[in-house]
Amino acid sequence: MSVYTNGAAAGDPIPPEESFNKFFEDWLVEQDRHLQELIAASRDDSIRGNEEDRLRPLINRVISHYDHYYHAKSMSARYDVLSMISPTWTSTLEDAFLWIGGWRPSIAFHLLYSKAGLQLEAQLADLLRGLSSGDLGDLSPSQLVRVDELQRSTIKEERKITEKMAKQQETVADSTMVELSHVATEMLDEGRVVEEGVDTALGEKKEGLERILEMADELRLRTLRGVIDILGPLQAVHFLIAAAELHLRIHEWGKRRDGAGRNHH
Repeated sequence: MSVYTNGAAAGDPIPPEESFNKFFEDWLVEQDRHLQELIAASRDDSIRGNEEDRLRPLINRVISHYDHYYHAKSMSARYDVLSMISPTWTSTLEDAFLWIGGWRPSIAFHLLYSKAGLQLEAQLADLLRGLSSGDLGDLSPSQLVRVDELQRSTIKEERKITEKMAKQQETVADSTMVELSHVATEMLDEGRVVEEGVDTALGEKKEGLERILEMADELRLRTLRGVIDILGPLQAVHFLIAAAELHLRIHEWGKRRDGAGRNHH
């Protein structure tokens, strides 16, 4: 599947917003296919004892798929950063939980702990008998320490980016924008439209947003890779299953709610 449409070459931005919309829908189809592969692998008892060789290629394909998404997003942000920060291809439900155009990196840890707790509860009887489940309910003390360290550093970076975004948002009321808006009002009263300076002022704002979006997406991907590096192959499969299920189902529920809302009007 190519992320580049409408004649764009690899490495170029995906031209219009609707092209990324199509890319995203195709990406979700591929994510669902990976989810089915992950579920099948998690249930395949023949893999036991040979998890590294049997599961690592699948895990790497899934991570590459996420990497593919963020690369395409970065290319498209050069063309239209505003659409990447306020996407039209997500539902209003998803929008309510967005952080700078995507999920908060720290959500990865909440997801990990939630799934680990559920699997620990399900396997408790076996674990008490000394049987290893091999899933997220079987995280070792050393793994938990590494997860905690990664979580702390991720939250620290997340806060720095949040602060940068807040400062960037405040520039919408800087002296240049206030003066331009005043001049524009006066020119409208005279039946004219102000053009000079507007593109330059807004261009600087968009460049700042592009840099912040890039930092946010890099942290999202780095956090995902960091969690996977801590987990064993079977644990990584279970984590990726939980991540895909949550993403796909929330998208599906949100789109359904939005569709039902439009039908009521």
